[in-house]
Amino acid sequence: MLDVGTMAPEFSVSDHDNTTFNLADERGKWVLMWWYPKADTPG
Repeated sequence: MLDVGTMAPEFSVSDHDNTTFNLADERGKWVLMWWYPKADTPG
């Protein structure tokens, strides 16, 4: 768990179009990240 104001660690991830997103490419910009941990689970 990161504390408020802590910079996120560098990472890369593929999106739904299989395009790679690199956090390092967004350096100096505001980035909003969110996810739904139960999105791929039943119920």
